[in-house]
Amino acid sequence: MRIIDHWIGGKLTAESSSRASAVYNPATGRPQAEVRLASTDDVGVAVATARGAFAEWSQSSLSKRTKVLFAFRELVNQHLDEFAALITDEHGKVLSDARGEVQRGLEVVEFACGVPTLLKGDFSDQVSTGVDLYSFRAPLGVVAGITPFNFPAMVPMWMYPIAIACGNAFVLKPSERDPSASLLAAELWQQAGLPDGVFNVVHGDKEAVDALLDHPDVAAVSFVGSTPIARYIHTRGTANGKRVQALGGAKNHAVVLPDADLDYASDHLVAAAFGSAGERCMAISATVAIGGAADALAEAVSAKARAVKVGSGRDKESEMGPVVTAAARDRIVGLIGSGEQQGARLLVDGRALVVPGFEDGFFVGPTVIDQVTPEMEVYREEIFGPVLSVLRADNVDEAISLINSNPYGNGTAIFTSSGEAARRFQRGVNVGMIGINVPIPVPMAYYSFGGWKDSLFGDKHVHGPEGVSFYTRAKVVTSRWPHVEQSIGASLQFPTAS
Repeated sequence: MRIIDHWIGGKLTAESSSRASAVYNPATGRPQAEVRLASTDDVGVAVATARGAFAEWSQSSLSKRTKVLFAFRELVNQHLDEFAALITDEHGKVLSDARGEVQRGLEVVEFACGVPTLLKGDFSDQVSTGVDLYSFRAPLGVVAGITPFNFPAMVPMWMYPIAIACGNAFVLKPSERDPSASLLAAELWQQAGLPDGVFNVVHGDKEAVDALLDHPDVAAVSFVGSTPIARYIHTRGTANGKRVQALGGAKNHAVVLPDADLDYASDHLVAAAFGSAGERCMAISATVAIGGAADALAEAVSAKARAVKVGSGRDKESEMGPVVTAAARDRIVGLIGSGEQQGARLLVDGRALVVPGFEDGFFVGPTVIDQVTPEMEVYREEIFGPVLSVLRADNVDEAISLINSNPYGNGTAIFTSSGEAARRFQRGVNVGMIGINVPIPVPMAYYSFGGWKDSLFGDKHVHGPEGVSFYTRAKVVTSRWPHVEQSIGASLQFPTAS
């Protein structure tokens, strides 16, 4: 059995890890490797290594940092297919989807290549006689990323390129379910010329997470995952004096008006609901049909859901792969059953799907549930699987009210040909990211990604300008350079400009 070790100080190491966890191939349902689970001592070694590397890296020139970043960008691009294969074999998503994930991560690397502009400060000349005032942004020190299984390459790339570009050292704790992409990134950072110790990877479970949250030399923690864990990360991290951004769960709605192009809307709903088997924090899991659009929309979505080709992620014909674990499959199946028991109508039922040749895989087929109401468990829970619920509303305002009453506020979308309705919607919903005829409104890297309400704990979104702000803090300098022979009086009164 292949053993997946930590990456600390520029090399693979087991350190003191005595526990391990199986890494499965979701298509076959069989374990393919074992990953070391870091102890508190392992995390301590990684943090100490990062702290030592930070001393030099934080003083490196912007020119040196950008050279490393540009080199890393080229290496990731050259190894894109290798990343995709690792992701598919450990996560289960199809190869084309895995390639797209890496590409979206690369966009953040490219954004970080502009760090000389991103870190420019301000200067005010002669704020008082002979006095200048200026500011710049300084790195924090050792920062950590705790990332989810659903995007093992992209989500870490939302964090570490910006953190490293800003002069920090980084400790990544990826999901133990699909850890290999992070190790490939570590090897490419080294090849790009990043000094050893600036980027480290420790695998693990709650013990490793708590060690990062408690370690006094970790200045900041970035997290993406479920809402209960995001709340825990934020509470424990901030209690220990750390800066924390913790992105939580989602229940993303797509509102479809009667004036929308039904063929276009249903195409995009199916792609947004069932792409990556629904294991996206921006997946559409609930569509709200307005007025007379409901029956026709449900019928169109159902027909297209039945046509989705489900199979191994390695099969070029597959459009959707398995979910990540047997436990995830069983949970999804249970929630589908609860919807049926509570009165919803199953238009497409994916619970009994079997993929020939992959009978032991963790597959759930595309599922469409109609006549769902907000009280049902299938609506209230974040399913994180290939399940689309159809709800009904009389008008846009009712749909806005429905979305705003949901505890999550990650992403939402509206399909319409009415500019007035779209504008009313975008101003009315309490959600961080909104799509207008775009079902998955993930911002480009030069904007920031993040939700509202229970989808975000902390005040900073990830990547983009807010990412730079999160990984740095401001220094403001008041400067005077008097002539040696010049006499400048001092006073005990509070200083004022003159």
